[in-house]
Amino acid sequence: MQREKLGSRLGFILLSAGCAIGVGNVWKFPWMVGQYGGGAFVVFYVLFLLILGLPIMTMEFAVGRASQKSPVRAYQELEKPGTKWHIHGYLAMIGNYLLMMFYTTVCGWMLHYFYLTASGKFVGATTEEVGAAFPEMLSQPLVMIGWMVVVVVVGFAINSFGLQGGLERVTKVMMIALLAIMVILAINSVTTDGASEGLRFYLIPDLNRMMESGPVNVIVGAMNQSFFTLSLGIGAMAIFGSYIGKGRALLGEAVNVAILDTFVAFTAGLIIFPACFAFGVSPDSGPNLIFVTLPNIFNHMALGRLWGSLFFVFMAFAAFSTVLAVFENIMSCCMDLTGWSRKKVALFNTVLMILLSLPCVLGYNVWSGFQPFGEGSAVLDLEDFLVSNIWLPLGSLVYLLFCTTRYGWGWKNFKEEANEGGGMKVRDGIRFYVSYILPLIVVVIFVLGIKDKFFA
Repeated sequence: MQREKLGSRLGFILLSAGCAIGVGNVWKFPWMVGQYGGGAFVVFYVLFLLILGLPIMTMEFAVGRASQKSPVRAYQELEKPGTKWHIHGYLAMIGNYLLMMFYTTVCGWMLHYFYLTASGKFVGATTEEVGAAFPEMLSQPLVMIGWMVVVVVVGFAINSFGLQGGLERVTKVMMIALLAIMVILAINSVTTDGASEGLRFYLIPDLNRMMESGPVNVIVGAMNQSFFTLSLGIGAMAIFGSYIGKGRALLGEAVNVAILDTFVAFTAGLIIFPACFAFGVSPDSGPNLIFVTLPNIFNHMALGRLWGSLFFVFMAFAAFSTVLAVFENIMSCCMDLTGWSRKKVALFNTVLMILLSLPCVLGYNVWSGFQPFGEGSAVLDLEDFLVSNIWLPLGSLVYLLFCTTRYGWGWKNFKEEANEGGGMKVRDGIRFYVSYILPLIVVVIFVLGIKDKFFA
């Protein structure tokens, strides 16, 4: 079968950015900024995004474009005879399933909160009533299964219409709408009375606050967030590399995706921090920020129901853009392995993904006794740990070694592929860094993730 191609460069950039943009940008990034002292964290985040994320993303794009295959088959096209790099292709495919086993549920949460906000459920509610809405949702398996099924069915249905006719067309509209909604929300937030203090907290690095949070904590937190935000290591970017032509060099395209990803995370902060300070709410409330703190802020805001509804549409779009991109990766892997048609693969995976997503939903109610990391943890925490702390760093390490060592594809082949076309080029000057220092940094991130989970 002839490989499908994306219809435009804009489609490629928006799809790749849509995969990177998710709840990590619009949920985790703001509360980490709040917990780690504001502006100083943002500076380190951008720095690490440049030195960690860009090289690995470029390598994923290059492996995809050179092989013209999904991650599960890409290595077999490029590896030397007798080597075993292709084993990671199967692990990458498993990683995509693992990610969606909890991400579909989280996307369903955003849809549920949009429904609660838009239908006026929070209007006139007390702080305690708003706070009780989230645990109430978690305790209702049928409600969460319903939203999860909507996400899975709609996601695979869109992808079943083809790369250009389904995924690219819908993602373009959704991403442009997401960016427009964000800008509107940010303008509303920064023009609220009392917002200036929040802007200062967010935009101006403060060494005193950094010392309070602990300089090492701030730097490690920023390094982790910048690394994980791009979903590198499971072929989520490689798949889109396989769908584009040779017209543009890949480092420049990686820069464009990183800029969009950073813009969304940055703008999420512009929405959240001015509002927090304007209404006297602490910005370091952690994961509760989205589901407890912000609904209470919207309750006290003029036209709060409208702004709250728009906010959760934006959150749902951010999560769903990742769902669509990773579903495409899963479908492409399945098509390469089975030779089935796109529609048959979509139908099969719709049923499979609903079944695989059930443990995450039931982990909050029916199976709440299963607490893999102690009191208060759930199935989602185990699935998230496997993806974020095992699959992403170790998968990124494999891509790095494959593209830089003579035992893999090698630096010369990688550079040739990455530099084909117009735009920003990969230079030999970074070879030592990406061959020796960057793999070491990725190993440190992996070790720190294990240490924090089990030995903190």
